[in-house]
Amino acid sequence: MEGPAFALARVCRGGSEFTALVRHGRVLDLTDVPLGDAPAGATVRDLLEHWDTVLPELQALQPDAGWTALERSELRAPIAPRQILQAGANYRTHVLDLAVQHTELSEGRTPAQVRAAAAASLDLRAREGIPYFFLGLNTAIAGPFDDVTLPAYSDKHDWELELVAVIGRRAWRVGRDEALDHVAGYTIGNDLTTRDLVFRRDMPEIGTDWFRAKNAPGFLPLGPFVVPATEVPDPQALTLTLRLNGEVMQDEAASDMIFDVAALVSHASQTVPLLPGDLVWTGSPAGNGMARGRLLRDGDVMESTITGLGEQRTRCVAEVPA
Repeated sequence: MEGPAFALARVCRGGSEFTALVRHGRVLDLTDVPLGDAPAGATVRDLLEHWDTVLPELQALQPDAGWTALERSELRAPIAPRQILQAGANYRTHVLDLAVQHTELSEGRTPAQVRAAAAASLDLRAREGIPYFFLGLNTAIAGPFDDVTLPAYSDKHDWELELVAVIGRRAWRVGRDEALDHVAGYTIGNDLTTRDLVFRRDMPEIGTDWFRAKNAPGFLPLGPFVVPATEVPDPQALTLTLRLNGEVMQDEAASDMIFDVAALVSHASQTVPLLPGDLVWTGSPAGNGMARGRLLRDGDVMESTITGLGEQRTRCVAEVPA
């Protein structure tokens, strides 16, 4: 398996887990490697707690003795986050598609007219609005190559590939210009969603119910790597691609975000202190299953890539009712 040029991973080998440095398909067990102020046997989150002293020493490690081949099956979710902040409705094309899909057209407006009105609204939101955030649960985190069980209480489960920013320095009410200084790296996430649970039918005035719709076990596949921000000069230049059973469903540049990564980190930090190891999910581009009329089924395989960050592979398994 060819990994990134420089990244961190969590590896399971021989029944035990360890943090590893990854370079071009080879891994180095960091358990006994002194790194800055981090404790021995540090997790990825431990390293992020001491990122300013750890990163230079990681960069200095050379691929000589002790390095072994990287095996995809050994990789686990790279980090156990403290907080999971998720941005919704943050890709322009995706939001425009949803506007057309959910708007009543019988009033004489064409899809093009609806799209144009929605575009004007998005322009205003980008200039004067703020991102829409909700929270995820740690129990929904899964590894990058784990199977995901599709709960039997619905048949409307969907995919949402996302770029995820990993916090490496405490951020509290930081400005947009300094926000990326608090990002240690980036990873891949897939924010699975049960579409028929998004809106509460019994309490329509409440609106969305992200707790039920997005937090089933395994609904946040994460990883396989945390690629340091030093390796990602411009996160908005990355391309997100999701294939379902080999067919491209999502394929969009992060530049289509309404609020870029820096804006998201800055806005989130106005409400809550962001801590090392926290994850900021940045929204999903167009191409979801709901828009395509094709939702997840037993046996489906999602393959997700983001430029330079590696690849996820998630197989769907139908839950067997008790």
